[in-house]
Order: sequence, then C-alpha cells, then structure tokens
Amino acid sequence: MDGARVDLAIAALEAYLRQAPGEPKAWQLLGFAYRDEQRMPDAMRAFARALQLAPDDALSALAHAEASYESGLPAATLARRALELAPENPAAIGCCAAALAAEGQRRAAENLLVTALAQRPDWLEGQKLLATVRYTGGDPSEFARGYAAAVRLHPQHLPLRLAWFRSVAQARNWEAASRIIEDGERACGAQPAFTIARLFIASESGDTARAAALFAATADSQDEVRALAWVRHCLRCNDPLAAEELALRLTSTPSARLAWPYLSLIWRLTGNARAAWLDGSPPYVRSYELELTADELAQLTALLRGLHTARSPYLEQSVRGGTQTDRPLFFRHEPIIAALKTRVLAAVRAYIDSLPPFEAGHPLLGTPREALLFGGSWSVLLRAQGFHVSHTHPKGWISSALYIALPDAAARGHAPAGWLEFGTPPPELKLPLDPYLRVEPKPGRLVLFPSTLWHATVPFNDGERLTMAFDIAAPGR
Repeated sequence: MDGARVDLAIAALEAYLRQAPGEPKAWQLLGFAYRDEQRMPDAMRAFARALQLAPDDALSALAHAEASYESGLPAATLARRALELAPENPAAIGCCAAALAAEGQRRAAENLLVTALAQRPDWLEGQKLLATVRYTGGDPSEFARGYAAAVRLHPQHLPLRLAWFRSVAQARNWEAASRIIEDGERACGAQPAFTIARLFIASESGDTARAAALFAATADSQDEVRALAWVRHCLRCNDPLAAEELALRLTSTPSARLAWPYLSLIWRLTGNARAAWLDGSPPYVRSYELELTADELAQLTALLRGLHTARSPYLEQSVRGGTQTDRPLFFRHEPIIAALKTRVLAAVRAYIDSLPPFEAGHPLLGTPREALLFGGSWSVLLRAQGFHVSHTHPKGWISSALYIALPDAAARGHAPAGWLEFGTPPPELKLPLDPYLRVEPKPGRLVLFPSTLWHATVPFNDGERLTMAFDIAAPGR
C-alpha cells in the first residue's frame, strides 16, 4: 500500500474507533497501518489496545511482540506469549528467537530454533536464522550444520540444498560449497540450479577457464545469478562491452538495482559519458554537519556500543573487522534516537531538494520524491584494521554514513586511513579505476549518496570507529 492510501486508512480507522473504541480488529488494523508508516510508538499502543480487548488473539500478540522488538524494547516475554497462542507459527518462532538473541540469550534462541527445526527441518527461513545466530555468535566453521542435518532427513529437497549452498558460499568457503553441490547431484541428479552454483563458484574463486566453459553451457539460462556472474566475469576478462550488453538488459528487469553499479564501472572503463550521467559530475555525494553536541554524541556512543553484542559480522554484509547491529535503529524508543531522526530526515530532504530535476529511467533522479521511509538503519563498530569492502545497497534509493565516535588522529593513522571512498571497484575484479573521491570522517557528519554508488572504507590502524547508517527506501518500492 502506498503512503497516500495508508494515510487514508489511518484516518478512516481513527474515525471509526472514535465511534466504536471496543473493536479489537480495528485496533489491530490501525496498528498495522501505523507500522507501515513507521510510527512505532503509535503502532505499539494500537496493538496493546487490541490485545487488551482480545487477549487471546494470536495475530495481535505477534504484531505487538514484533513492534516492540523493532523498537528496541524487551520483547522476549511478549514473543513467548505469541508463541503460546500459535505454537506452530514460523513467524512467532522467528520473532521469539530474534528477541531472545537480542536480549543476550543466544543459547536459548538457538535451542528454540533447533527444537522447531527438528519438527520441520525444511523451514528455510528458520534454517537461515539458526545459521545467522550461530555465525554472529562466534561459530564461523559449523554455523550451517542445521542444513546438513535437514538434508539427511530430506535428501531430495532441492530448495533446502540450495539454501545450504548459499549460506556456505556467502562465507566464501568454496571447498565446502562444492561438496554441497556434489552431494546434491548424487541425491537429486543433474539440476540446472546445481550448474549455476558450480558456475558461481568457478567465477568467484578465480577459475576463469572453468567459468568460461560453464557460461557457454548455460548460454540460454535466464537465471539472475548467472547474469550477474557473467557481468563480473566479463569485467575480470577485460571485456567491458560484453558486460555492458547484458547489464543494460538487466536495467529493465527486477535486477536493475544490481546492474546499475556495474554499468558505472563499465562506462568509466570505456570512457562513456554515461558514467557522469549515472553517478553525477561531481558524484551525487553530499555531506551535512548535524551539529551534535558533545553530550548528544556521548549518549549515542553509549547507546550504540551497548547494541554491539555479536561476535562476528553478518555474512551478507560488507563489514570486516567489526560488527553490525540487527534491529532498525530509527525505530528505537530512546529520545536521543527520536531527536536524531528529525535532523537526519531534514538533511535527507535537503539532499533530495539539491538534486537535478526528475529524469525518467535514472535510478536516483527517476524516483518520485514523496514521503520518506527508512529501508533499514543500523550501526557499525569497526576495530583496529577494520573496514568495509566496496559494495552498494540494492534495496535502497539513498544511502548514508553518520559518524558518531572515531579514533584520534594518532591512532587512526595517516590520511586517508578510516575515510569513506566512493567509486572504488570491488577489489576482486582488479579494475584499473581510482575512487571518485574520499570523505574525511568527523563526529556528527552525515554523508548521503545514491544507493547504487560503490563505496568502501579505508582500513585504519587502531581504536574504534562507531557509525550509524541507513537507507531511504524509494517511495512506492
């Protein structure tokens, strides 16, 4: 539902509840509408009222637990109640496990998931959550063992085997990933998805000859993984024009936001003026000083440090040598977060207002500039020699970095140690391109940029580098 329709729904439900305040279903619907608008305190109040009127309603109980979890409030007790009301609901199990892990009860979260998966081993989201809890809890070698147990019970379950493969491949353990595919072929026979998986391993591990043969064998495939692997393969093999042909086709598909960053690299390599059209000339990177006081920075530092309880970063994220938080920061209940959110959204609006006019077909400029909603918000804590690998944000429209606490200059090292750089190609592609620009970090500085723009962090010598980051979702996306 788009923003205008949500606003109409909220107005209608509020009017109805003024006349019939004892209707639990209406309060529940109002809670969901508030949640869509990211009005989390209002959503929790609505769900709590719905539960007060209908204490045994499983959906309201789960929604209340989820909203509390997302707001950074204790939610394990609420989630357990939701689970009592709907013991076989995967969403209730997942919410309870996530809440337990967030409250420092990782073993309890793991045990809950293990028990649930013993009854339903082919629950893919549960297997992924269990692997994540184990990996971020400090188990980098055996974190995916739940998948192994599941395929022993369901040896011909192809989606389960492929999910297992993706989990291990994200850790770039190519030997283990290859064994998963080999075992899958023995159990399920030859499958196109296994061929694509082998292609991915060959391409990303640097086996160029093997990758070329597998690309030729799958020339008729429309698989998204193959398409992006082909673009990357062509860049590695110094054939940007072949990469461009496919990447351009992908811009008219759901994979468009994955393809645009590669077109940036391709056009820069070939001297095509469309690189400036896409990324901006100069790039669409703007810095804003939020004028946070020393006390505000200290409050944020203490709050954020307390949220970094994981031992390892998420497999799918760009963090190296640090950790990343899990829940949406700008949904949290603390007053300091609410005050910061107001300043951040003002800066985002100023950034949008500074952009050139609307231009259809452009991933940044061709997006309607309507109500602003977060597509995600998190914190990253980097330690000595920590950095971000070069990456983009396919689910975002506008992305960010907000600096909260930094090592002193002596600990950080000589510039540009710890700086944010834009336009840096992924190092594994070995492309002869320098960054567009680098931005010096400073406490209270917010940097905004297109989500399609490659960005990375330069490693620093020592100390801690504490940041917040968020994506603004494209309106209507």
